[in-house]
Amino acid sequence: MPIQGLDHINIHTSRLEETLRFYTRLLDFQEGFRPPFDFPGAWLYAGERAVIHLVERQGVSEGVENPVDHVAFETTGFDQTCKQLEDAGWDYQTADVPATNIRQIFLMDPNGVKLELNFNK
Repeated sequence: MPIQGLDHINIHTSRLEETLRFYTRLLDFQEGFRPPFDFPGAWLYAGERAVIHLVERQGVSEGVENPVDHVAFETTGFDQTCKQLEDAGWDYQTADVPATNIRQIFLMDPNGVKLELNFNK
């Protein structure tokens, strides 16, 4: 499972429009394609890559120590990675991103940081 690079950072917010304006107007990210998920959000692009994923969640911004939900890596070897995790006894979940060719593995690191591993099918 060679990691190819950082894929994106996911931020939960109860102020989606304000957060979207901040990143697009002040930092020049461009809002772009986002798969048809069943929850509100936006993907912000730097060039051709969606590097910030915003997800609207009510009650998140006030009093939350860290609204960063997860860190995602682009990688290869889906089946091999699943086997490695199973052999190690590590809990994980899988998902397919709608309207794309991306499969995902979600797991927690030993510090409680949620990791998302993205694989092209």
